Amino acid sequence: MFQNTNSRGQNTAPTPPSVHARAVITWIAIFPLVTMGFFAIAPFASEWNPVLRAFVLSVVVVPLAVYVVVPQLMKIFGKIRSARR
Repeated sequence: MFQNTNSRGQNTAPTPPSVHARAVITWIAIFPLVTMGFFAIAPFASEWNPVLRAFVLSVVVVPLAVYVVVPQLMKIFGKIRSARR
């Protein structure tokens, strides 16, 4: 995903994004999912206990973010980062 080259122009191990970049990427993934999920469950979950609403929302949002959205955003970030070098 992220490629470094040594002084001879050979590829070395990929460099992962900084912890700050990963935090921003994760937030960009989580915020829209939580917002859309909140509005999606609102019609039938308005009477639920807030803890139950948060639990149901997290059961859907966390796997979706971890396995689908964040990896796609990391690929996009890697392409942007490679293009700038």
